[in-house]
Amino acid sequence: MGQLIVQNFVSADGFAADANNEFTFYELLDGGTAEFDRSQLKWLETIDTMVLGADTYRMFVEYWPTPASKDEIIAPSLNSLHRVVFSRQLTQAPWGDMAEAAIESGNPIEAISRIKAENGGDIVLWGSLTLAQTFLAAGVVDSVRLVVMPIAIGAGRGVFPPGQDPNLLSLQSATAYDQGLVELVYGIRARNE
Repeated sequence: MGQLIVQNFVSADGFAADANNEFTFYELLDGGTAEFDRSQLKWLETIDTMVLGADTYRMFVEYWPTPASKDEIIAPSLNSLHRVVFSRQLTQAPWGDMAEAAIESGNPIEAISRIKAENGGDIVLWGSLTLAQTFLAAGVVDSVRLVVMPIAIGAGRGVFPPGQDPNLLSLQSATAYDQGLVELVYGIRARNE
């Protein structure tokens, strides 16, 4: 059974999107994340499936399966992943000249539980805060990888659902990279542990 991993870039003050629900502050790093990219490339070897919400899919498809990503060392690995898009509106999810992504339009918890059961490799959910919060609230996420950026934005939207009972996380690793990035990997403990 595959493990569901939520990975998100967050500001140093804990926000994965700004007050307008946009993720534009990554551009402030101005490149230079080769060390982190190499680490991501190695990690992607363990990933079988990429899960995206509709908005993140639209953002990803404009970049990753296009010539614009040709200099990104993770592009071939990312583009080779099995892709699943959760959307009630989309009926197709093309991915450049590669195989289309599968669409899941029903109950997201039932769908991700089935996807986890069918996969031998791990599953990553990037961005997609609404979907991430749905999965976190339902207790189907196995680990969270927060890539903390050295940027403070003051307000915005976090990765975890607001108003939920506290989650006790188990730190699995903390790694510092170029440009001041720090990746924190947490396992999610069951509330009764």
